[in-house]
Amino acid sequence: MVTIAIFMGALAFITGRTLGYPLRDPDGFLGPAWVRLPMLILAAFVADILPRTLWRSRGKITQFRTEARLLIREHWTRERIQLVVLGLICFYVTYVSYRNLKNYLPFIRGDKTRQGDYELHKFDQWILFGHDPALLLHSVLGTSISAHALSYVYLVFLPMVPISVTIWLVWSRNVSFGYWYVTAQCICWTLGTASYYMIPTLGPNFAFPWLYGDLDTTGVTALQDALYYGRQSVRFDPFANGVQSVAGFASLHVGVTLLMALVAQYTVRNRFIKIALWVYMVLVVLSTSYFGWHYIADDIAGAVIAFISFYLGGIATGQKFDEHGRHSHPTTTTSDVPVDAENS
Repeated sequence: MVTIAIFMGALAFITGRTLGYPLRDPDGFLGPAWVRLPMLILAAFVADILPRTLWRSRGKITQFRTEARLLIREHWTRERIQLVVLGLICFYVTYVSYRNLKNYLPFIRGDKTRQGDYELHKFDQWILFGHDPALLLHSVLGTSISAHALSYVYLVFLPMVPISVTIWLVWSRNVSFGYWYVTAQCICWTLGTASYYMIPTLGPNFAFPWLYGDLDTTGVTALQDALYYGRQSVRFDPFANGVQSVAGFASLHVGVTLLMALVAQYTVRNRFIKIALWVYMVLVVLSTSYFGWHYIADDIAGAVIAFISFYLGGIATGQKFDEHGRHSHPTTTTSDVPVDAENS
């Protein structure tokens, strides 16, 4: 996790200096990442301590301070605080570096940024026996109610990423699970960045916009318009302050949501949460094709990245998988990754 953050940070810094572009902290859910993530941690701390303290003190004000201190000592241990601080910093550095490296893509790859669009579009049609996935979905699901519903599904991803990081940092029942999730997240964003440079594409909606003209105007439509004009501004306005975020291959919406479901399957006990995450992942896959964010190959690549990140993150944080791969057995409750005595 730390190695990836250092590598991504250094790569983004060196690339930006070479191109003559400064590193930028992109705005998002609740503002810039350096504001957003600490706010989520503070909110999680309050949400963790306040209701449980009120319950344990039975509403008695005189017992509130004593119970709060007891809860903090029980849960907010040195290992937990270390996980929260280290995980927050590493995720922040990796994600911001990802956004900046994505921003630099048009300047490094030039006209090749849409190099793979035609081939991947033809691959979609080959898989579906001559049909376009977006038009097929529009005919089956319609272009009105489904558009608004799937728009909500897709846009929920934006706040879900930092919130999920916060949840695993603060509430993972085993500290090693928190390290597992954040490490896997860092690997996922890093591999996603590499995929953009390997096979640069704009994505179906930006390469073939006429296929999506029949959709109702939704939040996704507004986002796609903002990304299009943001890309044009960054490319042609030397005084632009934003970052461009148009890149197709691979789908990190699919990669991150699948990763979330996989880690939850192995670390969360609540069956409803696990089912909800798997259902959400399927709906995200559907929405990527419906709105033309990604080609089918992009979704496949995103799934492959998720499985790789899930497994490598588990190995790096000391998880031991059983022979069938259905369960993991943490070998430590701390941040220390044990070393097999036979191989030491």
